[in-house]
Amino acid sequence: MGILQEEITRRSVIASAGGLVVGFSLGRAFAQELPPATPPAPPVSLPGSLDDERFLDSWIRIDPDSSVTVFTGKAELGQGIRTALLQVAAEELEVDPAEIRLITADTGRTPNEGFTAGSQSMQNSGAAIRNAAAQVRALLLAEAARRFGLAATELRAENKAVLAKDGRRATYGELVSGRMLHVEAQPQSALKPPGTFRVIGKTLPRVDIPGKVTGQPAYVHDLRLEAMLHARVVRPPSPAARLTEVDASAAEALPGVASVVRDGNFLAVVASKEFQAVNAMRALAAAARWQESETLPDQTDLPAELQRLESEAGTVAETGMLSSDGKIFEATFSRPYQIHGSIGPSCAVAQMKADGTLDVWSHTQGVFPDRAAIAEMLAMPEDKVHVIHMEGSGCYGHNGADDAAADAALIASKLPGKPIRVQWMREQEHSWEPYGPAMLMKISAALDDQGRIASWAYDLWSNTHSTRPGGAGALLAARHKAEAIQPKPAKLNISPSGNGDRNADPLYVIPNKRVLWHFLADMPLRVSALRALGAYANVFAIESTIDELALMADADPVEFRLRHMEDPRARAVIELAAQRFGWDKAQMPRNRGRGFGFARYKNLAAYLAVAMEVDVEPETGSVHVIRAVSAIDSGEIVNPDGIRNQTEGGILQSISWTLYEAVAFDRTRITSTDWSSYPILRFASVPESVEIHIVERPGEPFLGTGEAAQGPAAAAVANAIRDATGKRLYDLPFTRDRIRSAVGRA
Repeated sequence: MGILQEEITRRSVIASAGGLVVGFSLGRAFAQELPPATPPAPPVSLPGSLDDERFLDSWIRIDPDSSVTVFTGKAELGQGIRTALLQVAAEELEVDPAEIRLITADTGRTPNEGFTAGSQSMQNSGAAIRNAAAQVRALLLAEAARRFGLAATELRAENKAVLAKDGRRATYGELVSGRMLHVEAQPQSALKPPGTFRVIGKTLPRVDIPGKVTGQPAYVHDLRLEAMLHARVVRPPSPAARLTEVDASAAEALPGVASVVRDGNFLAVVASKEFQAVNAMRALAAAARWQESETLPDQTDLPAELQRLESEAGTVAETGMLSSDGKIFEATFSRPYQIHGSIGPSCAVAQMKADGTLDVWSHTQGVFPDRAAIAEMLAMPEDKVHVIHMEGSGCYGHNGADDAAADAALIASKLPGKPIRVQWMREQEHSWEPYGPAMLMKISAALDDQGRIASWAYDLWSNTHSTRPGGAGALLAARHKAEAIQPKPAKLNISPSGNGDRNADPLYVIPNKRVLWHFLADMPLRVSALRALGAYANVFAIESTIDELALMADADPVEFRLRHMEDPRARAVIELAAQRFGWDKAQMPRNRGRGFGFARYKNLAAYLAVAMEVDVEPETGSVHVIRAVSAIDSGEIVNPDGIRNQTEGGILQSISWTLYEAVAFDRTRITSTDWSSYPILRFASVPESVEIHIVERPGEPFLGTGEAAQGPAAAAVANAIRDATGKRLYDLPFTRDRIRSAVGRA
């Protein structure tokens, strides 16, 4: 049958005939006699991102000198992912981590893993690399067994070589030949069991830290290319502003200025040196004339604005039937627009080369989506655009990185051959990065006679929480061009991972509940992904309500949570956090309180519980978090210190959001354009201690960690303030004025 198939292929017929070939089909003639065609079976699912990039050599390369290179489509954002990925690869390949070269997100070299977001790097890329490494090890052992004439079980891999008991040895480089690793991965891998680990589960110093603390080039901001020029963009003064005229002569006459670039509302200056570009930017800004209009909502009544802008509603979860019987608690909570607050403003470098290709270095969290958006903006084929990730100032979400990349790319397209470096200014980062969306949450919950939650109605109002490229319309430069590209319309999308509705469905056992997302398609302010998306505000509102219901039930808040929790892993972190905190019913000193918060991130990633102790000064409205004690279950532990880093950082960032942060604006402009008008947590206000206790789960799948702390930490602060003052605060952030007003000291 195989020979017959070869004889009648189109290629073989043309090759053998050497002349005119007439083709026809007898399919219809025999239609009644042939059995119906069997549809091809769908491909077998593979672990993590292997399911999308299925060949082993997409992830691992071994060269003749036995050097090992591992590829990941994920980006290092300061979360320590490079270290953890090296650990899983080293473990399964039986190689020292220092012997592995790791290539991170690069459209010309690495797998396409979309965005580095949602705390999914270990779940997706970590699982892919670990399984690929285990399968590569198996292939190496099998090849050595063939050469040695032994069973693979008689061999072991060690230090980039396969060893036999009789002393024979073959290096990885000697064993790998041709396209040996260009094979599709299998659904099952012979992973090393936890008891044999040498590297996984151990604290390995982060490989990205030395360069950062010793002043070596570590960030895209540090990149310097030969003959590189420096650019600054003159941003419009407000979101709806239109450039009516500009006299560029004064800026062009300044020392070092190479060019002024204008394309519609996009205005930039290019100079030989960075400070020359800054001076020219200021001169150009002074010469620009803009037409502005009032398009922003009324910040003094933002909750009403959110409800007014609702376009449709979607059901996130629904079980049983709602009831108004029993004791009822009703409340409305709100969250303002908030920024990423990257300490280092966004930066990018781009160069249009002589062959018509464009190289872009960016701290984007998605090199492949950013490539597509830039290519669309410049009307270039995607394969002519090469985006290389370099680290930037960490932000956890969609800040100005993609926009800076687009700025650099657009300017570079006007000045081919010259590397162009674009650095944003502080006021530009504050004013123009995509914000974390404002949210409104309304809850109505009922207790039955046994003190259990009988009914739960939860309604939230919010925009989409991700407009990442997203197409060219997600980029400021593309929007501001004369031939402007508009953003794609936002759509309601309810998924297991969630968006604005992330963690809106409580993990607690509640027999009757309904959760609705009232979706806002129109976005008064530009918004996108900010760490944890909707989970931060949803968990804050849910866990604040849980505490109020516990009070109504005359129950301890921790006991009340356990009363409604069946998931054993959730119970374990709740109990561990309470135990290590020393949670009890003892009376706290005056103006001091304790609070608790819990969530499983996205209801499918890491479990986290945190208890906090706070001190409140009624006269000033000042809140100081004295200590925080957290327990986290992230599944299999790769790098314990990495998990602690992420959790500590998440707790501190959440405290900052909860006590200080809110974007300010009038009807025309953003007014919180610096650290004075947009305050953040300072060192003096950091808790005296932050403890992180990790639950060991050997052999369990990796669970996303980086964003697990945001919601529970906000709730713990809110509940501790309630405990200290007897007053519940509903509107984030809990500023000094709001504290003073709540306790009657305004």
